[in-house]
Amino acid sequence: MTDAAILSAEAGAVMLLRTFKLMAGGAAASREAERMVGEKVAAGFELAGALSAAAARGRPHTPDSAARKALSVYRRHVRANRKRLG
Repeated sequence: MTDAAILSAEAGAVMLLRTFKLMAGGAAASREAERMVGEKVAAGFELAGALSAAAARGRPHTPDSAARKALSVYRRHVRANRKRLG
């Protein structure tokens, strides 16, 4: 299975688990919604920083290596959420 396919499957599982948590309502659902938004922003900044740092060191990413880096960053975040939620 490719990294993109694994990320897709894991992200689907996280979406399902989060949906159940959000549907339950209450304080836990509110915290999860806030956490979800914050994590997306943090992951985006992490990726932007990694790509910018490589370019600043004179080793800019090719489109293929940038995509691999993006997959690795987002998979790490998604995997952590899957473990935490499920």
